[in-house]
Amino acid sequence: MELRIRRLIFVAAFTFFCCSAFAQPYKKLTVDDFRGTPGTGGDGSIAYTTCSIEYSYTARPERDYYVLTFYIKLVMESGQSWMNLHKINTKELLAEILKHEQGHYNISYMEQQELLRTVGRTVFHADYHTVADRIFDRIDAKYKQLNQNYDIDTQNSTNRVQQHSWDVYFQQRLNYMPLAKN
Repeated sequence: MELRIRRLIFVAAFTFFCCSAFAQPYKKLTVDDFRGTPGTGGDGSIAYTTCSIEYSYTARPERDYYVLTFYIKLVMESGQSWMNLHKINTKELLAEILKHEQGHYNISYMEQQELLRTVGRTVFHADYHTVADRIFDRIDAKYKQLNQNYDIDTQNSTNRVQQHSWDVYFQQRLNYMPLAKN
């Protein structure tokens, strides 16, 4: 049996034809999730969220294909995520900042869920290393771009109309994800 591990920046079980995957449930962020030191980059940021997706898989040959078992873990990197609480002077502003940062977590969660669905529908053959890497790279690139679009569209949460549009989008997407627990 072979083990392959990879980490990308940016438990329920599903059993499929030639693959199974395991992941943890959705998380609602709190102030306690932001333990890092506030940035001093001068860009005016009040908060920053860092999530990573760790995945590994084992493979075993089966007739003319390979059975892969995936472990796909979404990690809220609390030590690298931060909030500058000195710049947050009202409960309303704190709620807005948490909601915006939840959006970044939501994007990572959506990436994790798409990875689970995609590997669950994929039949792997002898080139499973290459196929799995391509799946992860393609999906990761998609969600990195979505994260950038989110910050640009919402102007880092200051455009309330766009923030509301994204909040509605996230709620709709999360409502249709089998592992989402709001």
